[in-house]
Amino acid sequence: MKVILVDDDTTMHLILNKMLRKLPEVHVVGTFTDTKSAAAFLHAHTDIGLAFVDIAMKGENGMEFAARIGSSGSPVQLVFVTSHKDFALEAYELSVIDYLVKPVSQERLQRAVHRAIVNWRAFHSPSTPLAPEPHTDRIVITALGDIVVSNEAGRVKWISRKCAELFAYLLLQRGRRIPRSKLVTDIFGGMEQAGAENYLNTTVYQLRKSLEPLGMREVIRSENDGYVLELSDCLIDYVEFEAQVEELQTMDASQVEIALGAERLYTGDLFGDKAYVWAIHETERYTQMYAAFVKRLVAALISLGDTSSASKLLLKLNEHNPLDESVIRHLMIIREMTGDKKSLNALYTNYVRLLNQELGIRPSEELTMLYDSLVRAFTDKKTKTAKP
Repeated sequence: MKVILVDDDTTMHLILNKMLRKLPEVHVVGTFTDTKSAAAFLHAHTDIGLAFVDIAMKGENGMEFAARIGSSGSPVQLVFVTSHKDFALEAYELSVIDYLVKPVSQERLQRAVHRAIVNWRAFHSPSTPLAPEPHTDRIVITALGDIVVSNEAGRVKWISRKCAELFAYLLLQRGRRIPRSKLVTDIFGGMEQAGAENYLNTTVYQLRKSLEPLGMREVIRSENDGYVLELSDCLIDYVEFEAQVEELQTMDASQVEIALGAERLYTGDLFGDKAYVWAIHETERYTQMYAAFVKRLVAALISLGDTSSASKLLLKLNEHNPLDESVIRHLMIIREMTGDKKSLNALYTNYVRLLNQELGIRPSEELTMLYDSLVRAFTDKKTKTAKP
């Protein structure tokens, strides 16, 4: 997929270029220090799949550029790259596919790129597993890490945050009628009843208007004093992820590449940082599903001797839940396998400190015994090497 960079700081061009070169699925074909040149390039090259755009630029800023590109009907996907978190809500209203805060980590960049590739392939490579049949009106819904709806006509631009939330709610219950009373309670709880019901009416109207440019207005159907979301020929990332996880309950060497592809589908927790209270149960279910799946994948990778890939996956889990002892245990074993005693000691010491600071407890006896045995293994290897 072809990518462009739009940032008035040329240093960021060098940094992002270097990071993106590590991702073989993308190729940077243009760098621009102003939005006017970038817009002209996009107009002449309609095959550009992704643009990384700085927000704070001289002249037209990134927000204004995104609004202009969106209204032009350009198929390019946008990712904001900025030094400030303050613009996150405005970016959300513009329906950019991601929002990266500088300094950008390689892992975070990869997640943004993968999300863009999933959308791009769904429309341009119908032979791939994620889009097996060519359809011009195929709907792609990204709910892992965000809530984005798109098809070949473009991306949905949510009129309000509440209409995005209403869509997310109906998406989890798709095909089932949800009474108005339940929607008022779950989404507009805490408001005075009459005001909440009026707010629901307004939000339903806004949601249909948001979906209309993509020919999706009628997917929100009124039925018996309630609403139902009717979708057909639709790709939903968390549904696809769960289906692949189910198929990979047992994993051998021949399935590792398939499993790695499934892992890349999980670009973030359900609905990202929206933190919808009514979605807590499902969010936690998918989080646990992902963690259990990755641990099985890690075991398969270790058995194949691929400690590098295994470590990267474990560090992702550790970033999400630093207190998960099973992740620390696997990382310790890998440190011993790779002969990295210094990192093993640092890993265990930091974990002991974290447990004491956060919970006031010590690690389990099992972990302590494992650490002692791994340290002894280093000593034994050193002794054997020293013998004549």
